[in-house]
Amino acid sequence: QVQLVESGGGLVQAGGSLRLSCAASGSSFSINAMSWYRQAPGKQRELVATITRGGLTNYADSVKGRFTISRDNVRNTVFLQMNSLKPEDTAVYYCKMIGTMGVYWGRGTQVTVSS
Repeated sequence: QVQLVESGGGLVQAGGSLRLSCAASGSSFSINAMSWYRQAPGKQRELVATITRGGLTNYADSVKGRFTISRDNVRNTVFLQMNSLKPEDTAVYYCKMIGTMGVYWGRGTQVTVSS
């Protein structure tokens, strides 16, 4: 049974920074793409950033230049460094991993940015 556990969320003032982590545990498997999504109240879940096993990255336009996704393939962990946070970044952030055994989601971590 694969489990993803996110950490690093919290309350921060606008302009501040947070670093999210998501670690996969429970089984030995190869992970291809790792992604971060977010869902704000009353809105659909949206893709924030993706990183391939080889390190290629893709970002939503709204976070380009402010967020950086990275990964540790040995520890099956993905990170999201969020800088220059804005109130509109407030959401529950979820990690997603696509591996040889399927697609897995974390339970989410709340990020709240105050103005």
